[in-house]
Amino acid sequence: MIGTRLAALGGVALVGALSLTACGSDDNGGGSGKPAASGDCVKSTVNAAGSSAQANAMSEWIKGYQQSCAGANVNYNASGSGAGVQAFTGGQVAFAGSDSALKPEEHGPADARCKTGKALDLPMVGGPIAIIYNLKGVDNLQLTPATIAGIFAGKIKTWNDPALAKDNSGVKLPATPIKPLHRSDDSGTTDNLTKFLLATAPDAWKFPGGKTFPAAAGGQGLKGSDGVSTGIKQGDGTIGYAELSYATNGKLQTAKVQNGAGDFSEVSSDAASKAIAGAQVSGQGNDLALTLDYKAKDGYPVVLVTYEIACEKGLPKEQADFVKSFLTYTSSQQGQSILSGLGYAPLPDSILTKVQAAVKGLS
Repeated sequence: MIGTRLAALGGVALVGALSLTACGSDDNGGGSGKPAASGDCVKSTVNAAGSSAQANAMSEWIKGYQQSCAGANVNYNASGSGAGVQAFTGGQVAFAGSDSALKPEEHGPADARCKTGKALDLPMVGGPIAIIYNLKGVDNLQLTPATIAGIFAGKIKTWNDPALAKDNSGVKLPATPIKPLHRSDDSGTTDNLTKFLLATAPDAWKFPGGKTFPAAAGGQGLKGSDGVSTGIKQGDGTIGYAELSYATNGKLQTAKVQNGAGDFSEVSSDAASKAIAGAQVSGQGNDLALTLDYKAKDGYPVVLVTYEIACEKGLPKEQADFVKSFLTYTSSQQGQSILSGLGYAPLPDSILTKVQAAVKGLS
């Protein structure tokens, strides 16, 4: 049983063969502390594709899974959420990673692919979106949602703007021009940032939420979170956004962001998990599409949740068994425990228990 085999891995570094193809621009039970019970290891190969934000997590999950299930192989192509959903709907992959739950217009084709069941949105990993910046002499920047919106909307143009001065009382801010950077490619990170701005600062952010950063807002577009991070590192006065792992790996400055309680929260995996705990399930049955509370009063509020899109029923038996076994591991306490060290936010127990129950029902 994989559950038994995985239990033997506790405390052991996860190594092993890896079959993850990162073609995208980005490079991200039951509370007992033991892995969830699952079916037998399935010595087979499945293809999956989608979210590049979860690519680093997927890489570690694949290594951990293969460590205990010799002969099992997952080829995950980090092609982006939209491409992943298309590949799933087209029957090219057994499951897909997506930074957004299926949209209503996507559910019909995805359900049809599953033949005898429905396509499920299964939250699997959270991620804090860091507001990254490069400003000499200012190490502890604080930002309200309205100020972030004003900056990315091109309305706040210098670092000593009164809005920034109000957020950072007592801090000497330079008159340096602000250079906002954003993603030039369609991005789940942009989707979640703009949704956050719409929810928390509608008077300052007049653009729609979505994966495409609005051109009318101005700023400079760079491809991928790695492109934005590199741009920040190279330019004084810049500000942008990326998953926490990019900020950590690039040793970039990160701003504290005001949450719904009015507190300025530092970005971290734990703080993001607290904010995600306020999400509400908006899907039906075992479809666990979430509605995030961007005004959460606890934790760091700029977050995303990435999903695995999987068939509740209807895949060929070998694929179905493999997907169930693999997602049982990723949703186990052990699978979740590796995430903090990678800059991700493990799912809070209130959501994780629902995911584990939904995965158990896959067939």
